[in-house]
Amino acid sequence: MNRQNGAERPYDVVLFGATGFVGALTAEYLAAHAPEGCRWALAGRNRRRLEELRDRLAAKNPHCADLALLTADADDADALRALAESAHVVASTVGPYVWYGEKLVAACAEAGTDYTDLTGEAEFVDRMYLEHDGRARETGARLVHACGFDSVPHDLGAWFTVRQLPEGVPLTVDGYVRTNAVFSGGTFASALTALGRGPQMVRAAKERRMHEPRLVGRRARAPQGSPHFSPETGTWALPLPTLDPRVVERSARALERYGPDFRYRHFASVKRLPMALGGVGAVGLLAGAAQIPAARHWLSARVEPGTGPGVQRRGRSWFTVRFVGEGGGRRVFTEVSGGDPGYDETAKMLAEAALALALDDLPATSGQVTTAVAMGEALLERLTAAGLRFRVAAVR
Repeated sequence: MNRQNGAERPYDVVLFGATGFVGALTAEYLAAHAPEGCRWALAGRNRRRLEELRDRLAAKNPHCADLALLTADADDADALRALAESAHVVASTVGPYVWYGEKLVAACAEAGTDYTDLTGEAEFVDRMYLEHDGRARETGARLVHACGFDSVPHDLGAWFTVRQLPEGVPLTVDGYVRTNAVFSGGTFASALTALGRGPQMVRAAKERRMHEPRLVGRRARAPQGSPHFSPETGTWALPLPTLDPRVVERSARALERYGPDFRYRHFASVKRLPMALGGVGAVGLLAGAAQIPAARHWLSARVEPGTGPGVQRRGRSWFTVRFVGEGGGRRVFTEVSGGDPGYDETAKMLAEAALALALDDLPATSGQVTTAVAMGEALLERLTAAGLRFRVAAVR
């Protein structure tokens, strides 16, 4: 076990927000897969709900009857500080992160505690970089956002694709995402929050660009592509304005293996044109409604936070991300795929990321870093062993 952050602490991993929908799935995954000797604990604001969750876990795994329960509210800086100081890694499922996430990030940065979350909120990630990256670098904390479907398959998938291409040459990678999954109340609330904070998101991104160190002798970009028909996938490709391309770009900025000039584009992959056009229209309407507080509140009430698809629906869900990489006269087609992306696989990704940070021999990094930079091969091996598929489909 590689407990890297200073003196011995009571817990290797603390799961914060354990009683929420994805939090409980993550707790169930840890109960089934955390290795013997790993010391982990459940944390949240409601002691009774934590006890109920522990009882459910213990019914499946008797060893969980002794799990520690830590109570802390997302707004209680003192309690969060004590929580961070007790752990080597804190994994958080408490969103929307722009409202509920910063005090825990601050506590982890100050305590030298590694931190992971499930955010897909670009504004939150940029603000945390501006406010806490510097302190985390001083204390040795690794702040690894977006450790679920946002953005592990895309970040590690692009990294996996780059490794199939020649070194030291300009590289391009395009990612095409397909899924049939449905979302939970928490995911919907986070999406509405992000859509309703467009100006704040733009300001945070601009401010971050002003403070990030400039690359010297290299270039990494993630421009928004244009809608088109993709002959490589046989589908219509629609640009996805998500956090994922930003994460891939930051991995490319940090790792020279991405070459002297790297470009990544990110698309939704849709088989039929009417469906593609309908999807664009629906997102546009949702984004417009999110600008009006009353409409945003009404929409949020349609899907209650803490709820989500049932076991049978999740069992029918799947995702694939197909990548087309080119460089140095070589063209490769790779694919990352798995089951239900937003919940079952996301819980798996978050849990394995936390275990990797706590237990694996990893590169020496600190500050706000991506999954590819912080965990790379270790996390890819963990996820492959856990059932996600990373494969090379073709080479030309």
